[in-house]
Amino acid sequence: MTSVSSSSTERSTTAAPEPVFTESARLQARLHDLVPGGAHTYARGSDQYPEHMTPVIEHGRGAHVWDVDGNRYVEYGMGLRSVTLGHAYEPVLDAVRDVLGRGLSFSRPSRLEVDAAEDFLGLVAGADMVKFAKNGSDATTAALKLARAATGRDMVALADQPFFSTDDWFIGTTPMNAGIPATTREGTVGFTYNDLGSLRALFDAHPGRIAAVFMEAATALHDPAPGFLEGVRELCTAEGAVLVFDEMITGFRWSAAGAQSLYGVTPDLSTWGKAMGNGFPVSALAGRRELMELGGLRTDDERVFLLSTTHGPETVGLTAFRAVVEAYRREDPVATMRRQGEKLAEGAAQVIAAAGLAEHVDVVGHPACLVFRTRDRDGRPSQEMRTVFLAELLRRGVLGQSFVISAAHTDADVEQTVAAVEAALPAYERALTHGAAAVLDGRPVAPALRATAAPRRLR
Repeated sequence: MTSVSSSSTERSTTAAPEPVFTESARLQARLHDLVPGGAHTYARGSDQYPEHMTPVIEHGRGAHVWDVDGNRYVEYGMGLRSVTLGHAYEPVLDAVRDVLGRGLSFSRPSRLEVDAAEDFLGLVAGADMVKFAKNGSDATTAALKLARAATGRDMVALADQPFFSTDDWFIGTTPMNAGIPATTREGTVGFTYNDLGSLRALFDAHPGRIAAVFMEAATALHDPAPGFLEGVRELCTAEGAVLVFDEMITGFRWSAAGAQSLYGVTPDLSTWGKAMGNGFPVSALAGRRELMELGGLRTDDERVFLLSTTHGPETVGLTAFRAVVEAYRREDPVATMRRQGEKLAEGAAQVIAAAGLAEHVDVVGHPACLVFRTRDRDGRPSQEMRTVFLAELLRRGVLGQSFVISAAHTDADVEQTVAAVEAALPAYERALTHGAAAVLDGRPVAPALRATAAPRRLR
């Protein structure tokens, strides 16, 4: 038995004080007056949390955050998966503090750009060149532009995975596609992950049109089936399309060298971000030299305007990245996340099974990228039941839309989380029996990417 399960009978039955959200509510209302949607990322929006329970964060350290009302939480999701070493991780902060006194942005490249590029390419064996930026969407869109220039084609094939870019070529495929021309939307086509035939059918349906195939090599819920990634690689080569692996999530969670290193399949291009800087903004496009040089000075072809950004090479982001690389050399955050994630999944499964609710709520996925699934009394995925679960966790000091863990989560953090899951289950069962409205105070959460503000339009 793990420490989680062996201590489950020793958990305190003393109820913690009910958290209050007075100042958070005031600031959230002010945010809605100042910022469209009340947040700068849709996944961080108030509609993603129970109504009247939308904490506004004051600060964080390790695996914990404190809101403006003084409530303390064990946090999951960790900055939309961007933090693997913990909030305010001192070795990264020390490196950043040191570089601040030497300037941030110059009119010519700095020595740091050489060092950071060498660090990156030392990790990612299948890439010959790299270019840094500030967010993942810029990197993925640059990869598509490069693929279109290299192939002379216009279309892109996407795996049926959650998110690739904020830019039109991807967002046009979602329900939140207002303002995107139909011609743009028509240039993006989809295939099914782990179904090589569905990708082959796209090439057959659009001969000579598909410039690139975008996919995550693995996701929280799905590993590649035997031979699938190899088949995609062979098909892209045969069809003359550029294979792009999105390593935004898998990079530094599955491995510092990305999922491509685990599965032994090398893409033509790969895109990186999130945990590269442990929360500091830095992203990257990497790949084969003959493709990347189309944006350089060693080509006789028409040049690609490739990731020319003011802040891409600023010293803070690149210094944070180098400090993260050093932390991964010195320690083994990937192993820690796997170990703690396995403890959490096992502990949650035990208390859920003991309550007889395993058909209605479960914790599943890659240990470093766990999610919880919520279902109604008929076994259907349910936003209402998700809201019940989120609210009960919040009441017990656990904040997160998932159980995506970090290397900073301790045994005590995992124990608190499993105890919170256990304590949430009676309310969950009442909601199953009597309906979620009998338990909830306010409206349920709603998908972040949806066509209208309803059902969480501000009143």
